[in-house]
Amino acid sequence: MSAIRTEPIRLERLEDGALWRVVLDAPPANVLDTSMIVALTRVFEEAATAWQLKAVTIEGEGEHFSYGASVAEHAPDVVGDMLPRFHAMFLSMQDAAVFTIAVVRGRCLGGGLEVAAFCHRAIAAPDAQLGQPEIQLGVFAPVASIVLPARVGYGAAADLCLSGRTVTADHARATGLVDDLAPDPGQAASDYAREHLLPRSASSLRHANRAWRHGSLPDFETRLRDLEQSYLSRLMQTHDAAEGIGAFLDKRKPVWSDA
Repeated sequence: MSAIRTEPIRLERLEDGALWRVVLDAPPANVLDTSMIVALTRVFEEAATAWQLKAVTIEGEGEHFSYGASVAEHAPDVVGDMLPRFHAMFLSMQDAAVFTIAVVRGRCLGGGLEVAAFCHRAIAAPDAQLGQPEIQLGVFAPVASIVLPARVGYGAAADLCLSGRTVTADHARATGLVDDLAPDPGQAASDYAREHLLPRSASSLRHANRAWRHGSLPDFETRLRDLEQSYLSRLMQTHDAAEGIGAFLDKRKPVWSDA
């Protein structure tokens, strides 16, 4: 095993490089701010040419997976820089074409849930809490808007994206938001990779992954760019989007104008 610590990510190479363990290393919240986004993107850019790599597990350091993307970086004057960078991270995950497993403990919210849902498999602790709360801030989640209907179906995706509520691990398992529950989800993820992925051909896994992504999320990049443009040029021009972000940062209740 070799380990690299590049703040705020810890990367461990296991099984002679066939299995990588990526740890979001900014506890307690493991917020996906610009530094975290850039670090994750670099990991998957490297993964794209690590030909022996067959699987990557992603987890949060400490009690929680991630509280999500930085709310401060959603403010109207900076979101135009942050959002394209955040979306580029998912495209780097897609382009790497390696199997990814989310290891979910504690809170997995917002952008954190988008990362977990984008993974091929998600394994959660029984007390995990998952949610897509962006609507509570007057905004929406572009990646989740594409990925969740494919993962859990339209009804369950609408519930998460439009109510903004947080659900239990049992509920997430019942809807398919997570695939398994385990007292030690990190060990369960490693066991799954060693049993079902490491015996396979790395190159064949990548070809199969590209085929699976094409079938499950057709035109993902085009759809994501369309929603990104809608978010930046339309949503962020409204009073309520700015009010929701501002109210969160000011630690007060938002006052909606409904416009």
